[in-house]
Amino acid sequence: MDVVEITAAAALCAYSYHNFLNLSHSKKIKQPNKRRWWTTIIHRNRTKQSMENVFVELLYEPSGEFENFTRMSLSDFEYLLTLISPIISKQDTQLRDSIPAKIRLAITLRFLATGDSYKSLHFLFKVSSQIISKIVPEVCSAINQVLKNEVKLPSTSSDWLEIEKGFGEKFPHCIGAIDGKHIVLQCPVNTGSEYYNYKNSFSIVLMGLVSSDYRFLFADIGSQGRISDGGVFKNSLLWKKICSNSLNIPAPSPLHGSNVDLPYVFLGDGAFALHTNLMKPFPGNHEIGSSKRIFNQKLSSSRVVIENVFGIMAAKFRIFKKPISIELEKVSIITLTCVLLHNFLRRNETAASIYTPPGTIDICDNTGVIIQPGSWRREIGENCAIRPIDQVPRRSPENAIQIREQFTSYFYNNN
Repeated sequence: MDVVEITAAAALCAYSYHNFLNLSHSKKIKQPNKRRWWTTIIHRNRTKQSMENVFVELLYEPSGEFENFTRMSLSDFEYLLTLISPIISKQDTQLRDSIPAKIRLAITLRFLATGDSYKSLHFLFKVSSQIISKIVPEVCSAINQVLKNEVKLPSTSSDWLEIEKGFGEKFPHCIGAIDGKHIVLQCPVNTGSEYYNYKNSFSIVLMGLVSSDYRFLFADIGSQGRISDGGVFKNSLLWKKICSNSLNIPAPSPLHGSNVDLPYVFLGDGAFALHTNLMKPFPGNHEIGSSKRIFNQKLSSSRVVIENVFGIMAAKFRIFKKPISIELEKVSIITLTCVLLHNFLRRNETAASIYTPPGTIDICDNTGVIIQPGSWRREIGENCAIRPIDQVPRRSPENAIQIREQFTSYFYNNN
């Protein structure tokens, strides 16, 4: 064999070996990765009893650890569990037992109460983070379904008059305080600047109307963060009902000691446009004792309830302690769940004493000055996901300006 033949044979061998390596590599890519194990040790030793031991240990604690763990009493937890169990319960299989409805609810409540990552909850409940990511929105949707009537607008004039009684001492004819907050989240996928607000963050807006007993009467969730309070309000169902006169708000009537008919109104901040059924404060600073300052003080002392509602939610449901890092559609579901649970836990004095114990809510004097801040103010950090919306100057209609002047005159003369 001469040199040429040897060289040709070597080249052929090298070419064949190269093709063999490429073929082997392509086969390796196509072959699925084999699981290293069927289940990890932490999950292999998991039983229904071992998961429920978390509850047993908490219930034996005499210092209210269960209430702190779930943000509610055992009786409220069990009542809520009976409502959603038919929706969230799963069947056992031949391969493994299902996760009980009790554990599913506990995982969700703990997630809302702490804002812990799925991985952190994985070590606590011995449930994989992938399964927890499915459990949380599923249970939240079930809670939204069974508690949907916890947030309900009054339907008759007499119902609105009951709401007015709570505000009557500070601001007669007030039938609710309204405000909006940014719910800050991480950048949603494929949304561009749609949810990018003027504070250089991504958010959706929570618009709420609350009564004097710190409960939501109405909630609008999900508007893009780039829209202002007034813009969200103008696009909301509540505004459409006001414009169509379908809220059954009581007819205008005189205030006590007056012969001038004034409408029943909602109270908002400077971000809203003045309307015959919506009052907002006079802009700027005013002299002590002036009529405009007295009006602003009356409005502020009545409107402080909604600031407390948002503050309590952020303090109790610490999922809002920082920007929320889950999918956009799930943020709306979880926010609604917190709104409904807030009302559910303030539906009576027993539940409210656990959810909002004495000292939680601001105490104000007659001028609207906070003399004892609520404990929620100390628990909210700068990175809280519930953030205020800046005020935007708006031109007000003449009839709304006249109504505000009449309220101002009344408060000044009866101060």
